[in-house]
Amino acid sequence: MKKTYNPLTNPEEIIPLLNKISVFGSLQNDQIKGMLKLLKTVHYDEGEFIYNRGEPSSHIYIIKSGEVKMMIDNEGVYLELITFRQGDCFGETSVIGIQSHSSTARAIKPTELIVIEPHDLLNIFETDKELFGMLILNIARETARRLHQSNEALVHYMLLKDKGKDI
Repeated sequence: MKKTYNPLTNPEEIIPLLNKISVFGSLQNDQIKGMLKLLKTVHYDEGEFIYNRGEPSSHIYIIKSGEVKMMIDNEGVYLELITFRQGDCFGETSVIGIQSHSSTARAIKPTELIVIEPHDLLNIFETDKELFGMLILNIARETARRLHQSNEALVHYMLLKDKGKDI
């Protein structure tokens, strides 16, 4: 089902939330305020899929309220990877990498998301190179943190398996 993306109804109220998100880290207040006109909201009901593994990337998502689970689908069996909560950001690596989604995202309770569309990110590139550079650097840092966490978890599970323990 095609979703409706709406402009923010009260943009100023989400500035404190944006200031806590690593993707917007080190941005000046005027830069964040300039981005507010680009942000939209969308609602997902409990159990509704936001996107599925293999689908083209479409947005950078920020959780305004609710929770989203990232999962990998293996023939109808879902392996849960992580749960994102208010203030968490996801989907950014697929957008920046121009790749399809590597996992499935599903709302596990009624969820309102703030979204940035790729064409708006391109608009930032064309109008404010400094802001664009900071956003991309912040996304790269967040991606590196997640990759490090994934590597640590993989090493942990490999060590358990080598010791003959059930995972």
